[in-house]
Amino acid sequence: MPEGPELHLASLFVNRVCEGVVFTGPVEKSDVSKCPEVPFCCDAYRIKAQSRGKETRLTLTPIKNDDDEKSKVDQNQSQQPVDVVFRFGMSGFFRFTTVDELPKHAHLRFYTNETPRKALSFVDPRRFGGWQPNGSWQADRGPCIIFEYQSFRENVLSNLSDKAFDRPICEALLNQKYFNGVGNYLRAEILYRSRIPPFVNARTVLQGLELKDEDKKKVKAETAITETADTIKIETETPDLLSLCHTVPLEVVKLGGKGYDPQTSDYSTIIAWMQCYGVDGMKSIRDRNGRTMWFKGDPGPMAPKDFKSPKGGKRKVQQRDHDYTDSKKAKKNRTGDGANKKPVKQKEIKNIKEETKTSRSQRGSKRQKNDEKAIDAEETKRPNARKRSGTAGTKGQNKKQANKTKNRSATCRKSTTKEKPKRKSSRGRNT
Repeated sequence: MPEGPELHLASLFVNRVCEGVVFTGPVEKSDVSKCPEVPFCCDAYRIKAQSRGKETRLTLTPIKNDDDEKSKVDQNQSQQPVDVVFRFGMSGFFRFTTVDELPKHAHLRFYTNETPRKALSFVDPRRFGGWQPNGSWQADRGPCIIFEYQSFRENVLSNLSDKAFDRPICEALLNQKYFNGVGNYLRAEILYRSRIPPFVNARTVLQGLELKDEDKKKVKAETAITETADTIKIETETPDLLSLCHTVPLEVVKLGGKGYDPQTSDYSTIIAWMQCYGVDGMKSIRDRNGRTMWFKGDPGPMAPKDFKSPKGGKRKVQQRDHDYTDSKKAKKNRTGDGANKKPVKQKEIKNIKEETKTSRSQRGSKRQKNDEKAIDAEETKRPNARKRSGTAGTKGQNKKQANKTKNRSATCRKSTTKEKPKRKSSRGRNT
């Protein structure tokens, strides 16, 4: 992912290829892009680039001639300079090619008036980046870590009471409000060289660097930057965390086009420069934002609870950061579970399912038989007890009815035997 040094290298690239080149016509946008149109059209204009943190600004300046001042002003022609601010997202960069060799994902194009006709294109395959016409630097971004070191340092140390510094230092370094230009690989290199665990409270780390009023005046003399088209010279004080946020990106800038060169996809130089990010023997863990943090040693007390350090051996490192695309592979490499297990065949799965079904049915039938036997045994012991359901209930009802009929017949016999002597006495009186 392009970070502060890459955007500065992109601005140097634009200034180098566009030096002395005259552009003409309207700015053309691709039909696929959802970014706004750039309302600029001019017969002759020049392009100049400048970077600040994670932003790059192109200034389109019309070329005015004496004949243009005398003639009537064309309403369709732009007369004032226009600034277009770019943010590269995950895969943005600039290309300068002929019209016949336009890249596939060139979403904004500036055409020259020379023959053969060429074009400066903003290429963004993943389309996470974008541009803002008539734009300016984002207000919520802090001073640039490369070219505004004094303001950057004072902005951090004067706002340590902010909630952003309640978080671990590795997560605070990605906050562009205070660390404009720092990205994923830069924070790993900065913390590794400062020997600070990544998951330590940011405020506790930075409080020791707080400057007194007398020391603030010395900051200008401590860092001096002189920039030309391709060279940067640096003089810095004894390195601490904030000074490393300034000097480490400058080391990447010194690598030039050999560092991050998306045109050729050659990352060998910057990979050789890295000491921590993606290096064999280093540990990796995802922070609370889902970003992969590379480090060495103890992660710190604020590390996620589910953190598991990789066991044994050196971790295989790929040339690019694949945490955004191949997260499943990364998880498998960390845990190492199921590496030696053989895949289960579908036939075996079917047999297991059938066995479980038959065993369940057999168990159910055995239970029903045992219940019926228990009910019959209770009925023989207690014939007058009420049965709940099934054939046992009908047998009990039949026995009750039989007992009732026996009782009725017995009462009828008793009544007939008692009434016989009364009849004899009545007959005797009548006679």
